[in-house]
Amino acid sequence: MNTQPVALSRGRTNLALAALSLGMFVLGSGELLVVGLLNVIAADLRVSIPAAGVLVTAYASGLAVGGPILTALTIRLDKRTILVGAVALVVVCTLVPVLTTGFGLFVAVRAAIGALHGLFVAVGFVLAMSIVPPERMGRAISVVVSGLFVSTALGVPLGTLAGQALGWRGSFTAIAVLGAVALVAALALIPSMPGSGGGAGSQARYAFAPRVLAALVVNIVAFAAVYSALTYIVPFLENVTGVSGAPISLFLLAYGVATAVGSLAGGRFADRDAARTLVIGSIGVAASLLALHLVGSIAVLAAPALVAFGLFAMGMVPSMQYRVVSLAGPGGQLASSLPASAANVGIALGSYAGGVAMGAFTASSAVVTGLIIAVISVPVAWATSFLKPPVSADAAEPASATA
Repeated sequence: MNTQPVALSRGRTNLALAALSLGMFVLGSGELLVVGLLNVIAADLRVSIPAAGVLVTAYASGLAVGGPILTALTIRLDKRTILVGAVALVVVCTLVPVLTTGFGLFVAVRAAIGALHGLFVAVGFVLAMSIVPPERMGRAISVVVSGLFVSTALGVPLGTLAGQALGWRGSFTAIAVLGAVALVAALALIPSMPGSGGGAGSQARYAFAPRVLAALVVNIVAFAAVYSALTYIVPFLENVTGVSGAPISLFLLAYGVATAVGSLAGGRFADRDAARTLVIGSIGVAASLLALHLVGSIAVLAAPALVAFGLFAMGMVPSMQYRVVSLAGPGGQLASSLPASAANVGIALGSYAGGVAMGAFTASSAVVTGLIIAVISVPVAWATSFLKPPVSADAAEPASATA
C-alpha cells in the first residue's frame, strides 16, 4: 500500500522534512532552555531553585501525559492543520511568561507546551513516514528527530548565552521568533494529510497491544540507562576526569554532535532492521558506559567514550519510533505519541536512580548505575526483537498508511 498522502518531488519531500526538523529544533531548544537559565529565572521571579525546577517537571509531565491525550483527541483531523496549530500555540504560550510575572501561570504554560510538544512529535513522525517510500521511513524519522539533538548540541548553549546577555525573557522571546519561522515553514512546506480511518477508540486496542507495550519497555529501560549517567555527567567530568570550566563545554558539545550524527545514521539502520538495531545499540551503550567507567579518569580516553555513548544512545531513537509504530499496525497514529512518553518515563527513572547512587556513593556511581541498567536493556531488546506486527492486510503498514 502506498503511504504517501500526495505525490511529492524529492526536493519537496526534503523541504518538508527540513520544516519538521526545524520544528523539533525549536521545541527541543525551548524545552531545555529552562535548565540553563534556572538560577536566573528563580532569582527574577523570587522563588527557590528547587521550586523553579517544577518548570522542568511540568514540561515533562505535559509531554508524557498530555501528548497522547491531544493526539487521541485530534486523530481524525488533517495532520497539517494539527501541526500548524500546535506550533502557533507554542509560540503564544512561550510569550506568556515573557509578558507576565506569575510563577503559577508560568508552570501551567510549560505543561501546555509540553503537551503540544508531544502532539507535534506524534503528528510530525506520521507525516514524515507518509511522504517517503516505505524503505526510507527510518531515515525520514532520523531527519526529523535530528532537530531535537541539534538543539541539544547548539540551541541550548546558544540560548543560555543569550539569556545571560539579554535576560531569560529575551531568550524566550528568541525562541518565540524561531517558532514563528517554523510556523511559516510548516504553512509553506508541509503537505495536507487528511485524517481518515478509525478514531482513537478503534486504534487504542492496537496502540496498547501487549507487543507495543513490550516495545515501549525497551524505550523506558534504554533512556533510563542513558540518563542515569548523562544527568550527572558534569560532576563525573569534574571529579573523576578532572576537567572544569570551558573544557566541560567542549566535552558536552562533542556529546551533542555525536547524538545528532547518531540519530541521522540510526535512520538507515532502522530501515534495514529496527529490531536488530535496538539490540546492537543497547550493547553499544553498555560498552560505552563500561569504557567511561574504566578510563574516565583519563581525559583523552574519556572523550571518545562519551562520543561513542552519544552515537549509540541516540542512534537507537529512530528504531524505537519505527518499531513501536510498526508493531501497532492500524493503531500507529495513536502509538506514534507513545515513544516520547516512554522516553520521559525512562528519563525520570534514570535521573532519580543516578542521583540516589551518586548521593550514596561517589561521582562515578551514576555512570555505574547507567551501566547496570544498560546491561539489563540488552536482553530486553533481544526478547522484543522477536515480536511481529499484526498480520491483517490493513495492519501490515506502519501508522502513516492509515493516517
